[in-house]
Amino acid sequence: MEMFELSVLTVLGLVLVAILAGYIDTLVGGGGLLTIPALMAAGVPPIFALGTNKLQAVAGSGTASLTLLLQRKVLFRDVRWLMAAAFVGSLFGSIAVQMFDSEVLNVVIPIVLVLIALYFVFSPKQVVEEREPKLSNAGYGLSAVPAIGFYDGMFGPGTGSFLVWAGVSLRGQAIVPATITAKTLNFATNVASLVVFVYFGKVLWIVGGAMMIGQFIGASLGARALLKVDPMLLRYLVIALCLIILVWWGVK
Repeated sequence: MEMFELSVLTVLGLVLVAILAGYIDTLVGGGGLLTIPALMAAGVPPIFALGTNKLQAVAGSGTASLTLLLQRKVLFRDVRWLMAAAFVGSLFGSIAVQMFDSEVLNVVIPIVLVLIALYFVFSPKQVVEEREPKLSNAGYGLSAVPAIGFYDGMFGPGTGSFLVWAGVSLRGQAIVPATITAKTLNFATNVASLVVFVYFGKVLWIVGGAMMIGQFIGASLGARALLKVDPMLLRYLVIALCLIILVWWGVK
């Protein structure tokens, strides 16, 4: 798909969506529930929407991961093997989605987005205290992590929440360490996926770059509002906007 097929006004609209997505993603996650359907509603083919979304996702998750590592909130030696497992899982997922026909993705992606939106409605409550792990670190790295990585490579929205949920339920982590670990693993999955999409030429660089700037702006605003906004209100806002954009895209 050529870049000139998207008008300047459309790109500016996508940047605004990216600002909102970056803001919400910083607070409660789920930014992909807005950016992917917005790209598709703008006329971007599904496979390009997934690839372009990964470009901005790498920027956001990379910034978060680097900050956490530099602040020693998490040590690289503690997560490197999990990151490798997440990377491999995402690599295979991204390769697999390249084989899907565009018409199939036009049907599958909206269904996946609606299911993830429902997950956000009924997702588990936050756990403050650590519990007894159900899986060893090795077992976790060989099962749940690459499986979630595979999903992120194929689609992506909700991956961060899935990783947090897995850390809490399977590794017995409290919500804060689970979230910190999830950020680093999500960065690994995003990098792997972006590599594949770039290789297959499925990234719109100008659109993705513009949306990346929007993500940075939104994330900065979100960081300042971290303790001032009701996260449940934002979660329902994400769901509502996702469904509105999907309906708009379906009508078009």
